[in-house]
Amino acid sequence: MKLEKRDLDRIAALTLEHYNQRAQDFWEGTRGHDVAQNIAALLRHIVGEPPFNILDIGCGPGRDLKVFAELDHIGVGLDGSQRFAQMARGYSGCEVWQQDLLALELPPARFDGIFANAVLFHVPSQELPRVLSELHATLKTDGVLFSSNPHGNNEEGWNRGRYGAYHDLESWRRHLTRAGFAELEHYYRPPGLPRSQQPWLATVWRRCG
Repeated sequence: MKLEKRDLDRIAALTLEHYNQRAQDFWEGTRGHDVAQNIAALLRHIVGEPPFNILDIGCGPGRDLKVFAELDHIGVGLDGSQRFAQMARGYSGCEVWQQDLLALELPPARFDGIFANAVLFHVPSQELPRVLSELHATLKTDGVLFSSNPHGNNEEGWNRGRYGAYHDLESWRRHLTRAGFAELEHYYRPPGLPRSQQPWLATVWRRCG
């Protein structure tokens, strides 16, 4: 069933309101999460000499954005939540853009890498080709996109006040390949557990063309 503009507006508004209302609880619950594996996966595939220009899309309160800055990279955060954007600016000291995932305004060929940790699953499947095209365009030639999403069996809809699309690996591969990306690696998280206890699918991609 095709989502109309009013549906998409509602999805964006309610999902962002969910995060705005729970911003402090979210921060307290996630600030200690270790995603060093994901940050390393992005950085090791970027070509050229650092510092790298990194877009942390869906940066939340700025946990990972601060890590990029501490590694002497040039980090820019992006989040649709007003409260998260404010928190990220204060915590990381980096530039942070407040933009809705479904209404991005990104500069062309600006970034060496995009870090999309636990965010792109909020994009409805019908809008994903457009959003991925916009991410492709904001990367430099041979730029790298990292994404981590809760995986599933390609179902989507509302889940505890947030909209989510839960792709399996093959579906995610089709979307990224059609958007002009080449796969570099993938893995499931958390590490060291049986697959049934690894809800997160992490993938790394290079911009082609």
